Amino acid sequence: MRDLFLFLLLAAALLLVRRFLAEPVHVKGNSMLPTLENGEWLLVDHLSYTLGEPQRGDVVICHYPDRYADPWKLIRQYFVKRIVGLPGETLEIVEGTVLINGEPLDEGYLDADHTRFIRNAPPVTLGDDEYFVMGDNRDNSNDSRRIGPITRSMLVGRVAQVIFPFGHRRAVTDR
Repeated sequence: MRDLFLFLLLAAALLLVRRFLAEPVHVKGNSMLPTLENGEWLLVDHLSYTLGEPQRGDVVICHYPDRYADPWKLIRQYFVKRIVGLPGETLEIVEGTVLINGEPLDEGYLDADHTRFIRNAPPVTLGDDEYFVMGDNRDNSNDSRRIGPITRSMLVGRVAQVIFPFGHRRAVTDR
């Protein structure tokens, strides 16, 4: 009986850590190249958004409306993206350059291999609870350019670091 109690206590502690502190997430796809690679495992920090606000440049795990990982619509499908637009801002894309309130956004994390196609997007003014997220691989990313802004409740957490493969371990801090 004691072993069962210890097992249940450990399981509850792990669930609480995963829900409120941090959890591992697996990258599937190339939408965040060159920052993140397909197959990497990430440590997602939940606590930073409990204690503070999302910031421009944060790499985040989020979910989109009506996107599920199972046919019964019980498990939300996660996406990894970067926050480029914050609540109250007007964002538009002109010849591939993101403009925030008319000013070009410095995106040093982008590279020429993943931004070959020049695109435009009309201005959108974000609401008080809305964020505009995009993949770093602008040529191959399903993001706010297609699905629209997301709300704070759709942000699962901030990507803190790559934890596996071990040779790829690094902090994800580029802003």
